[in-house]
Amino acid sequence: MFELKRIAREAIPSALSKAERYRLLNEPEEAESICLDVLAVEPENQAALIMLLLALTDQFPGGRGECVPEAEAVLPRLAGAYERLYYAGIIWERRATARLHRGGAGGSHAVAHWLRQAMTLYEKAEAIRPAGHDDALLRWNTCARLFSRHRLEVKPEANYEPALDD
Repeated sequence: MFELKRIAREAIPSALSKAERYRLLNEPEEAESICLDVLAVEPENQAALIMLLLALTDQFPGGRGECVPEAEAVLPRLAGAYERLYYAGIIWERRATARLHRGGAGGSHAVAHWLRQAMTLYEKAEAIRPAGHDDALLRWNTCARLFSRHRLEVKPEANYEPALDD
């Protein structure tokens, strides 16, 4: 419908700063749009890719289902193995917490399954993390506390069937 305008390469740092601000203001759609503009100029810009992935996961609580595969599509574009594992964990964790807050029948089993997926990815990221970089451990601990706080249990894989809205 409209032809998008291209930002200048020199404007990228300022644009990324604005995208971060929009995320902090809980306006992830605006942050997503800015990241897409940056990536149109620099397709491999790692800061923009990570910010895009986070802006997409910020939209999970709103039930915008297409954000899950869109966030997953960013993962192969991340440069490092640690980043790919860590941010894959973020996707699973944020999907789980969005489902947890939505509630509903059968939701706790999906939440537990998705949190466990996140924890597995965080453990893999932990094994290859850069020195002094404990983000994966912090996220793993958050997931463990969610299990305790909400008394979640993982169903055996053979019996797990997610609800249709998951």
